[in-house]
Amino acid sequence: MSAKDIFHDAVKRALEKDGWIITHDPLFLSFGGVDMYVDLGAERILAADRGDEKIAVEIKSFIGPSATTEFNAALGQFLKYQLALEEEEPDRILFLAIPVDAEREFFRLELPRRLIERYQVRLMIYDPEGEVIVKWQT
Repeated sequence: MSAKDIFHDAVKRALEKDGWIITHDPLFLSFGGVDMYVDLGAERILAADRGDEKIAVEIKSFIGPSATTEFNAALGQFLKYQLALEEEEPDRILFLAIPVDAEREFFRLELPRRLIERYQVRLMIYDPEGEVIVKWQT
């Protein structure tokens, strides 16, 4: 199991503030002979006739020296987890959690933006200092 991201607890608190119940910390998946750990699993109850909503959240800080290198790793993880979730927990929606600064400074560039669109990466943009979710981008 990999180490928790530096903003793990901030994202966890932001989800709880947004009405989510953390069900897994981390969310364990096993698929294709590989064990995987998505940072968080959460759910929230919707209107009685709609049931509940389940998500998985992979948290990234983007505070290292190269946003491109971090993005390459994050995209690879996201695609791997997405395939595993489609097979093992198809009712759970995967999000890549990124800090608001990374969204403004890197994710609006053409290459990351086009890759996010092409691979249908859902983003959860968070403010690590305020411990709040700024935007859900699906």
